[in-house]
Amino acid sequence: MRRGKRGLIATAVTVVCAVSVLAAPGTAFASPSPSPTPSTGPTLAPGKDLEAVREKLDKLYRAAARATDEYNAAEEKADKQSDEIVKLAKKIVKGQERLEQLKERAGAAAAAQYRGGGLPPEAHLMLSDDPQEFLDGAGRVREGHHATKGLIGELTRTQEDLEQYAEDASAQWKKLEAGRKAKAVAQKKIEKQIAQAEKLESELQKEEQERLAQLEKEAADKAQTAWLDSGILQEISGKASEQGKKAVAYATAQIGKPYQWGAEGPKSYDCSGLTSQAWISAGRGIPRTSQEQWKQLRHIDVQDMRPGDLIIYFDDASHVAMYVGDGAIVHAPRPGRDVTLAGAGSMPILGVVRPDAG
Repeated sequence: MRRGKRGLIATAVTVVCAVSVLAAPGTAFASPSPSPTPSTGPTLAPGKDLEAVREKLDKLYRAAARATDEYNAAEEKADKQSDEIVKLAKKIVKGQERLEQLKERAGAAAAAQYRGGGLPPEAHLMLSDDPQEFLDGAGRVREGHHATKGLIGELTRTQEDLEQYAEDASAQWKKLEAGRKAKAVAQKKIEKQIAQAEKLESELQKEEQERLAQLEKEAADKAQTAWLDSGILQEISGKASEQGKKAVAYATAQIGKPYQWGAEGPKSYDCSGLTSQAWISAGRGIPRTSQEQWKQLRHIDVQDMRPGDLIIYFDDASHVAMYVGDGAIVHAPRPGRDVTLAGAGSMPILGVVRPDAG
């Protein structure tokens, strides 16, 4: 949560508490050596074992991506809840000010009635030299009674509003606390999966790490080739909208910046942080997470997509990229990688969504 917002939340909590009292996220290369020597890394068989490592790493980073989506969703909810608390706090402050004003008016009305004395209307009529003056005065008294009754009603309504604002703020505060716990749980999941992946990679020798990177590229290229061989690219001819061009320009300008889970720029991004910020820069706010982008944005057939559309990947919608045309995407892949261009078919496509549909 941003620092400035924390100050507003602290103020909101103070106000809520006060009112409550008042209102009762191939082949492996090995360096040849003349004789066997102890190795600090794992002993890996050529090719097949590295492929198993690649698959395990993919699972770990996928799990981290799912947890990142959970973290981002919790953070987005927390931002909305904190905004709501601030709004309620402002309403409470205004309500308190209004209540004080009404109390002053009620006090003044009570004092005026006291000064008028406790004589019954008949006595006032008998003591009056001018009956018409008495009748006019009686009319004003009735008007005063109506005004006082209305004042009391407004006092009651204002007090009830304050009590409701306090209840709403307390409910939002409980949700905010629950969201913070969800963020903490998701963060632990992310850190655990990434730590396991990094440990697995660190145990590889330099040549094995290079071969692993080559295996990752070969797997992506194989998937992309299969996607292109389907002839799909011949069917995709959509042109980017003006907003789409701006979103693509923003996203491609981030190429080379590192992936960082939970990041929304400008120095680093996660996958949905990149796509959401790209569309914000184009003047269109979209959901923060890849799963919510899949749920809330309009679905488009793959053959109908155009630059700027978002491609959602994997059955759990845990990754998102922006289509930039000619069968390519720009995306923030995973921890340890930078924002880059890749083939649109290099990962299993769940579907396509359009932020500026309609």
